[in-house]
Amino acid sequence: MVALDPDFTRPEHEATITIAAPARLHMGFLDMSGDLGRRFGGLGLALSEVRTRLSVHRAKGVSAEGPSSERAARSAATLLEVLGIGQGVRIHVHEAIPEHAGLGSGTQISLAVGAALMRLFERDCHLPALAQATRRGLRSGIGIGAFDSGGFVVDGGHGERTAIPPVIAQMPFPEDWRVIVILDRARRGLNGAAEVLAFKRLAPMRPETAGRLCRLLVMQLLPALAERDFTPFSAAIAAIQDTVGDHFASLQGGRYTSPLIAEALGWLRAQGVTGVGQSSWGPTGFALCEGPAEAERLVRAARPRWAESLTFLVCTAQNRGAEVMVKRKAA
Repeated sequence: MVALDPDFTRPEHEATITIAAPARLHMGFLDMSGDLGRRFGGLGLALSEVRTRLSVHRAKGVSAEGPSSERAARSAATLLEVLGIGQGVRIHVHEAIPEHAGLGSGTQISLAVGAALMRLFERDCHLPALAQATRRGLRSGIGIGAFDSGGFVVDGGHGERTAIPPVIAQMPFPEDWRVIVILDRARRGLNGAAEVLAFKRLAPMRPETAGRLCRLLVMQLLPALAERDFTPFSAAIAAIQDTVGDHFASLQGGRYTSPLIAEALGWLRAQGVTGVGQSSWGPTGFALCEGPAEAERLVRAARPRWAESLTFLVCTAQNRGAEVMVKRKAA
């Protein structure tokens, strides 16, 4: 759950609320056929080293500064109106997840602003309601699950009556496993109206394919994660990623959105790395390593090859939700 400063009860003095929310990898959809009455479903992982961190305090009007400040201000204005709060806020975005990179930047900044407003104005509003108000979770519940609890998350997709995809599994990720995250800042993943159109144009997934993805998840990936068995876990990620990437290939120019990241992932596979893939629409790629030494060795070798085009990060999972800190102004 979201970690709240235990000393925060009623803010008798002016307070500044700071929220730190983890980026998330979206590691694939599970069922694009919908023949069982539900569509999408997905799996993903919260990351510690890439995050959005912002501070909010009361002010006249709504304003924001820092990276992704326009998004933060829009979310605040929307939520203040929806919640009927007739006051304003000032937002300082200290750091932000890269936008349109497949790392959940929009969901995390919207939920961070929403959680800060709840603390600041003493309102009770659950995360799904905050997500609905800012139009997050329209297809995936992974970002909401990452914000709430962190770790490895599975959501159950959309049914006829679903507002926000429910989180149906959340498990801690081994602390010694590492994720190499690869950023191509010259490219952007599909978003907004283009993303909506792409889903409309996407060919139906065969039920047999969806069945295989779900079987890989339930009978290989999750048991391997529970037993901290890296090899079958990586193999399941690779199989899910290859299948989903090929299904989306006609809309993103191939299995991966970025040709350079495709090249880097191919190189990593040649070095013996099995669990590689793309987060959401990309362009961000990822590769799984069983320990920090292996990850650092591979990154040291990779960086000179793509020094002018790609950024390589060694990341750990965040096995907790967003962090909330409260600073009070003395009377």
